[in-house]
Amino acid sequence: MSVGIIDAREWQRVFDLKTGQKADIEHPTVDMVKGIIAKHSFPGDVEMATNAWVTDTALELIEKYQPQFAFISYGLPYFTLRFHDKTADERQNIIQSVFAEVDRFVRDSGFTPVIVGSGGLVPLKGYIDISRLDGLAIASNWSASYAGIHDASARDLDYLNSLPQIERIVNKFELLNLFDGKPEEGFRLPEYLVVAKEGYTYKSAGTTLRKAVQIPGKNYFIPISTDLGKVSSIIDIRRLIENHLPNKKIALIVIEGLGEEDFPLPYRRCINSIGWYHYEQGELQFFAMYMGRHHFLAYPQGYRYYEDDDENQPYPFSGYFRDIPTDTIGVNMRLKRIAVGSRSMFPHTTTGADICIECFARNLFNQGVMATINDVILC
Repeated sequence: MSVGIIDAREWQRVFDLKTGQKADIEHPTVDMVKGIIAKHSFPGDVEMATNAWVTDTALELIEKYQPQFAFISYGLPYFTLRFHDKTADERQNIIQSVFAEVDRFVRDSGFTPVIVGSGGLVPLKGYIDISRLDGLAIASNWSASYAGIHDASARDLDYLNSLPQIERIVNKFELLNLFDGKPEEGFRLPEYLVVAKEGYTYKSAGTTLRKAVQIPGKNYFIPISTDLGKVSSIIDIRRLIENHLPNKKIALIVIEGLGEEDFPLPYRRCINSIGWYHYEQGELQFFAMYMGRHHFLAYPQGYRYYEDDDENQPYPFSGYFRDIPTDTIGVNMRLKRIAVGSRSMFPHTTTGADICIECFARNLFNQGVMATINDVILC
C-alpha cells in the first residue's frame, strides 16, 4: 500500500493513497517523512519564501533518505508571474531568488544538476468564447492554448473556423497519428482539439477561476543547462540522466514559468514539442521529461475527465489522475529516488519517486503539505 500524509500545521493524517481511507501504519520511513513535513510548513504558491521551502525540504529529505536521484521543481515563477503584474525589477528579483536557491541546493546536496526552464509566459491578449457551442467545449485554467470539443455541430465548426484568434482545429484522428497512437488509445481524445494563437485563451464553464495576467507562450524550445551532455528533445532527458546515474548522484531541476529569455545560465535549446503541438507547463510536459516519451493520449487536453469522477475513482487526492506512473527515470536501476516541488500534485503523480513532498494547495489556496511514500519502500 502506498500512503499519503497531509500536514495542516496543527494536525497530520496518514491515508491509503489509492483509496483515500485513513491508514494506521507504523514504519520508520513514515515517521521520518512526518517529521520533515511537520518542520517545513508551506509558505504559499506566490510567497517568495517558497523557493527556500523547496530547497530546505529537499536537503533534509536527501540527508535522511540518501537517494541517488532527485526530481526538484520550483513553481513560484510560474504562479507569481501568471497571476500578478510585476515590474521589471520585481520580475528580476523573482528570477534571482529561484536561481539562488538552485545554487544552494546544488552546493549543499552535492548532486550533479540538470536544470530545465519549463517555458516562458506572455501577456494575455484576449479570450476566445466557446461557452455557447451546440456541442460540449472543455477547457481549463491550466491550459491556455488547448480546448476540446465534443459532439460539434456544423455551426460550431463554422464559428470556430471564423475566429482569427484560433491557430488550428485538429480532429482526433490527426491527434492519434501525431502521437503514433493505436485506434483503441483514442477513446479519451476530444472530437476536435482547438489550438489558440499565442496570447489567447478560452472562456468557458471550466475557466472561471482566477484571472491570469500572463499565460503560457508558444514554447517550442526550452532551455536546458547541464554538463552531462547534449539532448535535442525533452524526451531525451531521461536517457541522458540514466546514462550517468550509476556513477553520479543527479538532480533534475525544473524552473517553472521561465523560458530562454529569462534563463541566466549557459544553456542549450531543447525541443519542447512534437510537430505543431507544444508542451505547456503542466503534467504532460513532466511526463515527457520523466518517462522519456510522449504520454499525451493518457490525459489529453479537453477530454471528458468528469466521466471518471465517481465514488470508485482511485487516488482521490491526485486530481483526475487514475494511476501513479511506474516507468520513469531510474525505475529499473534499483536506486533511491525522491521528488520535492511547489506544484501541487505533480511530484507524486508524474515522477514515480519513492518519496514525494509537495505543497497541498488548490487554486493558490494553501492547505498545507502533502507527502507520498511508494509501497515498495514500505514492504
